[in-house]
Amino acid sequence: MWAHVHGPLEHDAPDHDRGEEWLVIDAAVGTVLARTQTRTAAAGSAHVPHPDPGQMGLTIGEGQDGSPLRWGKWDSHALIVHSFGDEDRVLLGVSPSGDRLLTVTHDQDVLALHLVADGSVVAELNADVLPPHRAFGEETTDDEAQAFFDYEGGFVDENTLVVGTVESDEEFGTGRHWLVDAVHMQLIDQITYPFEVSDLPRALGDGTWYTVSHLDHALHIWAL
Repeated sequence: MWAHVHGPLEHDAPDHDRGEEWLVIDAAVGTVLARTQTRTAAAGSAHVPHPDPGQMGLTIGEGQDGSPLRWGKWDSHALIVHSFGDEDRVLLGVSPSGDRLLTVTHDQDVLALHLVADGSVVAELNADVLPPHRAFGEETTDDEAQAFFDYEGGFVDENTLVVGTVESDEEFGTGRHWLVDAVHMQLIDQITYPFEVSDLPRALGDGTWYTVSHLDHALHIWAL
């Protein structure tokens, strides 16, 4: 089990002992197997799992200050942590094979595919390829009409991504979801649903993704 402990841990502790920690824990007995400081100041954080439980992604939100990304590897003896994305990437998902990561920049304008092996970027998609919302009015400026990616999305399958522009679309109407070619990082098309969907898309990696209904009373699982 992996756990991110937000700091400071103890107000009277020395500065070098007060940082946030990332722990690897034996889930059967609760023993801490490894721990390391993340060198962050989180307003919030989320784990993004890898198919191998010995690897884990940690995306950390520091508000307007940035979004550090940590990638951990535990081999039953040592915990090795890498920092990917120059402190400015939000981790959205891991491919079903475990070979690639999907991130979005903190300012939400660029999606990127990274190699898990070293965090290097292999392909990107800029939000400027997205068309304006169909309800975009003549009095709206180009900057206001420019869509940007949400902090949710992921791999529908190894070669297909689902992402949203719900946050940037909300001023104009129902938010949009998009399919993206995960091989060439090219926009495929906007998703058309049989009824209105207002939630963010969350990919499951097995050819499906899910959304939650407007009143939170139903979970909808979608397939192409």
